[in-house]
Amino acid sequence: MNTITQRYNDVMARIGNAAAKSGRSATDITLVAVSKTFAADDIEPVLELGHRVFGENRVQESMSKWPALKQAYAGTGLHLIGPLQTNKTREAVELFDVIETLDREKLARTLAKEIQSAGKSLELFIQVNTGNEPQKAGIQANEADEFLNLCTGTYDLTVTGMMCIPPFDEDPTPHFTLLADIAKRNGLAKLSMGMSGDFETAIELGATHVRVGSAIFGNRG
Repeated sequence: MNTITQRYNDVMARIGNAAAKSGRSATDITLVAVSKTFAADDIEPVLELGHRVFGENRVQESMSKWPALKQAYAGTGLHLIGPLQTNKTREAVELFDVIETLDREKLARTLAKEIQSAGKSLELFIQVNTGNEPQKAGIQANEADEFLNLCTGTYDLTVTGMMCIPPFDEDPTPHFTLLADIAKRNGLAKLSMGMSGDFETAIELGATHVRVGSAIFGNRG
């Protein structure tokens, strides 16, 4: 086995253990394998294992490698997990199946227009800035309910979940708990939270999607 295969299998086992610990099934958790900065040659071993859900940060980079991979591996779903500039919305709608970083009205308005134009069904998560970090994307936690209503009511967008990226130097637990509370009171079933360093904690606190890159693909250069 190559190291990517070994790492992938290890991550899947850890997901299963974390799910069992919290009384859940591993099938309740979707692993979003974060392939940003990695070439198709690095991604293909994971596709060959049958994995079909991947995450990318940048629209431009994704367009250079994913159209061919999606054509070669049927059923592949691609998540945008990085900030989306409104001038890249059309390309994003064309390529991605899920956008996890909806966080402002201008983007909601542009997405609504492009989704309608493309005639495509697109799943959206709202990104919440649980740490109130000024340099980080995401709607403020105290504005999340109102923003969700705007997205689904005014713009008729299909919002199915919430996403967050806790401050890297803080305990993620209160951030995951906050996100889960926001999602629950709004009747949203999906929670994208947890990365390579904390996905087991996220699963125990209700994550349905975990975004894991380096633990599978290795450190980025």
